[in-house]
Amino acid sequence: MVSENRLRGVLENGKPAIGEMAPDFELPALIAGVKQPLRLSTYRGQKNVALAFYPFNWQEATAAQLVDYQVHRPRVLANNAEIIAITVDSIMNTTAWERVIGSFDFPMCSDFWPHGGVSESYGVFRKPSRLEREEHRLAQGVGASERAVVIVDRSGSVIFRKVYDCNQVAPVEEILTILERERI
Repeated sequence: MVSENRLRGVLENGKPAIGEMAPDFELPALIAGVKQPLRLSTYRGQKNVALAFYPFNWQEATAAQLVDYQVHRPRVLANNAEIIAITVDSIMNTTAWERVIGSFDFPMCSDFWPHGGVSESYGVFRKPSRLEREEHRLAQGVGASERAVVIVDRSGSVIFRKVYDCNQVAPVEEILTILERERI
């Protein structure tokens, strides 16, 4: 379960709030195994987008989540939407992992450099606390993104934000419920 303090910190950090414009970004992405740049603003006016932040490749929860997204992708597309997966792992790491787990048709982005910059702009990057820095210790998962979903509508506004426990699969049904409501 996500600790109440961590959840409060992520949701109350104001990055970006519901109704605010989503920060634009350009990241290297794998789309059906092909590396290419992806810019969020290219979806503006076209599709709703579910940004699925996840801590790392090679995790059981991540594999289950992304496989589920791939299985339900036809429903996502039928709702004039796209899922964009984002991790702080390098594009090379993502490429190797995708070769093992199987190809995904939705974009898988690498927020590796500057490390976690996009995750931070969305308020889901896990940084060490002041106490951890002072004691020279790091909590598990520091330097990665939270497992979180941010849904951006066609106009570019954030309409949904939720953080999950790092070992919990962010359910595709939750995303689909919102996308079906927003479909035009």
